[in-house]
Amino acid sequence: MKNNHNSTTDPMAGIYGDFPDHLTEKEVRKLRSIFTEFVAGFKIMMDKGPFVSVFGSSKTNPADPKYDMGRKLGQELVRNGFAVLTGGGPGLMEAANRGAHDANGRSMGINISIPDEQTTNPYTDPSITINHFFVRKVLLLKYSTAYVFLPGGYGTLDELFETVTLMQTKKIKRFPMVLMNSEHWAGLLDWIKTRLKKDGFIDVNDMDYLTVVDSVDEAVSVIKNARQK
Repeated sequence: MKNNHNSTTDPMAGIYGDFPDHLTEKEVRKLRSIFTEFVAGFKIMMDKGPFVSVFGSSKTNPADPKYDMGRKLGQELVRNGFAVLTGGGPGLMEAANRGAHDANGRSMGINISIPDEQTTNPYTDPSITINHFFVRKVLLLKYSTAYVFLPGGYGTLDELFETVTLMQTKKIKRFPMVLMNSEHWAGLLDWIKTRLKKDGFIDVNDMDYLTVVDSVDEAVSVIKNARQK
């Protein structure tokens, strides 16, 4: 079924014009949903930074030493004048938010609605829940001046590679990308060097986007030095 929206009835028409007639009502609703999520995200995040986005596994429990590292990271970022932004879920996202909360700083979360429900951790204020992964990624990158990657799985890798690709292609400004825990990242970085770089799939200097550290102090120092420059 074709849509019947026009410029006098559709709230998006003033921005994009009338929806093309070939779009179905379902497609129009989808577009409106995406647009609404972007607007809500931009509104809630505006003027609340400078943010540092922290990525990491949702499966790490508080007894794991990596959780303590994430919590200390959140604390130190706040103490150095940054707001902490995460994907809003449990695990290492919770750890970073919790540390920021402990230090009485701003601690925000952009949660994702997925079939295996990911609950928002209790240390985010404010937080929103997004239905579209790509909208969530835009929000996690748009207002941040640095990105810290704690150990994680497919989701963290997805965010890592998308972020570095956007910098490599100059779609976003170059900001620090800090990978914490060298043991976790060693195998991947070795593969990038010995396979991607060796075979010419990435440029010689493309590894320079990534900084690997093993302590919270090192991570914060990298971010502070970049801000001063």
